[in-house]
Amino acid sequence: MSAVKADIIDQLRKDMLLLQGFKKIINPYAPEILPASVRSAFPNAQFPIGAVHEFISFHQEEVAATAGFISGILASLMLKSGACIWINSSKNIFPPALKLFGIPPEKIIFIHLKKEKEILWAMEEALKCESLTAVIGELRELNFTASRRLQLAVEKSQVTGFILRDNPRSLNTTACVTRWKITSLPSELPNDMPGVGFPKWEVELLKVRNGKPGKWEIEFTEGRLRYNSKINAIPMISKKKTG
Repeated sequence: MSAVKADIIDQLRKDMLLLQGFKKIINPYAPEILPASVRSAFPNAQFPIGAVHEFISFHQEEVAATAGFISGILASLMLKSGACIWINSSKNIFPPALKLFGIPPEKIIFIHLKKEKEILWAMEEALKCESLTAVIGELRELNFTASRRLQLAVEKSQVTGFILRDNPRSLNTTACVTRWKITSLPSELPNDMPGVGFPKWEVELLKVRNGKPGKWEIEFTEGRLRYNSKINAIPMISKKKTG
């Protein structure tokens, strides 16, 4: 294959990723949003901003762990400036605790709505606001049509969306770029010292468009999400049934 053809094919691949929601990173801090071992799972080895990410939880402990992990991502997205909106039906976020992740609580606007239909509408409208850095919405159910509307909104505004689905009835297909599952892990301190260490999670990337799913152990230390080598990246391979 000639060099010219190779360049054309490479450019076409990049254009296809842009059409599918993988936008070029504008925030200079975005490459450090996740550790390199996790970023390698994404196309171009970059965490997709200006896209919608879906998180699945089945227990309240997982909901809390997911909120913590997303806060770790927001810590990098909002490193210099910006604000975000957090929409839910229950006041389960303690704003002062966000300081642990280096996030000024006043930079997050909390909106509490009772009906999921209202949450979905508010999230779509917020995602259209180009002055925001991110929008987080807590929903139980999300169909493909609704998720597609959210994805179209961020493709124009470049705002990053996070959807927390608490105990969904079914894991249906959505237009979200990724699907995650976050589980809390015991914290650790150096030299087996007593006390509470830094937040730590088992992070599962269940689905990623044009990427490679995997599993990692991630810890939030020194203001960043860092990879813990105790759990290697594990490809998500379906098991074949044996007779």
